[in-house]
Amino acid sequence: MTASTAHGRPVEVAARPEPVGIDLAVTAVLVVDMQNDFGAPGGGMDLAGFDIGVVRAAVGPIARVLTSARNAGIPVIYLKHGYLPDLSDLGPADSKNWLGHIAVKVGETVTAPDGTVGRVRIKGTWNTEILPELAPEQGDIVLEKNRFSAFYNTELDATLRRLGVRNLIVTGCTTSVCAESTIRDAMFRDYRAILLADCTGELQGGEYHRASLALVERMFGWVADSSAFVAAVGG
Repeated sequence: MTASTAHGRPVEVAARPEPVGIDLAVTAVLVVDMQNDFGAPGGGMDLAGFDIGVVRAAVGPIARVLTSARNAGIPVIYLKHGYLPDLSDLGPADSKNWLGHIAVKVGETVTAPDGTVGRVRIKGTWNTEILPELAPEQGDIVLEKNRFSAFYNTELDATLRRLGVRNLIVTGCTTSVCAESTIRDAMFRDYRAILLADCTGELQGGEYHRASLALVERMFGWVADSSAFVAAVGG
């Protein structure tokens, strides 16, 4: 799918700190890390004792956004967070990335709900598959990442430039980590990002979620919700 298949009409999205105009011909939807390890019973964060309800709550709104985007010809790009089986891309053993991920048992072998063998946050396993309720459809793009930002050492920037994208509708988890990191990097590259507040959630707690929304609204982009996006796109 290319940006030229979109309707090509300008629309206005009700957002904070002010309404923001976007052209659908240069817009894409990002779905960040909505995978089993973050949002499914038996996934890594569930096993680590986190309340995955905040991620589960975002599934319905994201699904509605994806339906609206696909109907309008807007590209949908998924990001999956995972590591090689030998953890060689996790970073040095004294790095924050290594320490933080090992603390939540990244790489540990688990039994997936379907009875197969999985491994927490490891590529090619049940754990890093997209939640089935949000499964990619034909024409969607799926990219892998191994750091919080979807731009770090990935094909995202090149893909967006190939599609001619300028505006990003950001969904996914978690608000204060991967979503915010991605939006920061998007702003540094002169993309215009709109974070949909009901299409994200923060496993570390509501105060982190609210703080990230405030930072995005003030410094890095705009904040809206799924209904505002769907209303602007027209279905």
